[in-house]
Amino acid sequence: MTNITMQVQGMSCGGCVKGVTRALEALDGVTVTEVALGSAAVAYDPASTSPARISEALGKAGYPVGRVEQVKDAHP
Repeated sequence: MTNITMQVQGMSCGGCVKGVTRALEALDGVTVTEVALGSAAVAYDPASTSPARISEALGKAGYPVGRVEQVKDAHP
């Protein structure tokens, strides 16, 4: 699994957080780590999906993705 954080635009309330969470949970190979106003953190299986596909799914749900950053693994 690869961990990424994403800047998510268009989020302004708790309903938006739920909407982004639902959109992410619907994707195969994606585990939601945290969703907050303006951002989301997920772990994904590179064999199943990619950051581009995750971004596309959120965009289709009405939440365009800005910056995407890979999170360095804390364990060597």
